[in-house]
Amino acid sequence: MISIVIPALNESGGIQGTIESLRQILSKTPEADPEILVVDDGSDDDTGRLAAEAGATVVRHPHNVGYGQALKSGILAARYETIVIIDADLTYPAEAIPALVAEFNHGFDMVVGARSGHHYEGSMFKGPLRQVLKFLVEFSAGRPIPDANSGLRVFNRETIRGYLPHLCNTFSFTTSLTLAYMLTGRFVSYLPISYHARVGKTKVRLFKDSLRTLQYIVQAIIYYNPLKLFILLTLITIALAITGFATAALTGLNAPYFLGVGGLLMSILVFALGLIADLLRQILVRTGAE
Repeated sequence: MISIVIPALNESGGIQGTIESLRQILSKTPEADPEILVVDDGSDDDTGRLAAEAGATVVRHPHNVGYGQALKSGILAARYETIVIIDADLTYPAEAIPALVAEFNHGFDMVVGARSGHHYEGSMFKGPLRQVLKFLVEFSAGRPIPDANSGLRVFNRETIRGYLPHLCNTFSFTTSLTLAYMLTGRFVSYLPISYHARVGKTKVRLFKDSLRTLQYIVQAIIYYNPLKLFILLTLITIALAITGFATAALTGLNAPYFLGVGGLLMSILVFALGLIADLLRQILVRTGAE
């Protein structure tokens, strides 16, 4: 049995269509009595009422607290252990859920729908930002990640419960969830899905939310595997040092040489700080285990 959690903020245009498509797809699966739970995150339109009329269980927030917090509320309120999350704007295909659940039942800790298509690629500004964030997430996790922040996922409620306090309360929830699972050795699978045009107005603020995502990526690395971040910073300072030495050799100037020496010393210091940070992490983990 599964619980489907749908975070919703002013999604009156798509919420009933989302619920109806879910009911239609789930009626053809062997899942008995699936739960559809909508978290109305302080909407000032008819989202909550329309969701209830469509037959969903509705959890209401008195005011908007964020996409991630809405998902947390829904996960904790859900009746069943297998959780599916999906957006309320009809961008994610409900028909992909049975395949995701089947893959999850093969023993994975989380199965994610990896988006593709014109509507996922977005604007000329979104693509480069996504690539930067994708590089950082893949560097941190040490494995390819087709889609770090997809909003269509299947996971176990009991498994995610321990991670919830450390996950982002806003749109970076899914990115921080991806990193948390991968940096702690969880098994994550990706299945390709199509991505459609949204119904209604997007709530994502591209630049601000990208910066917040970057913040949570850094925080996740520091919390779960700080040495990764310090190794990256060490490599950057070594590259600056080599650039300084090369410039000094080519120009005969002293300033680039001293810059290279400074970069080399800085790289040693940064790496040493990384070792200390990793030692502190190990002490905290051991203390928590005891």
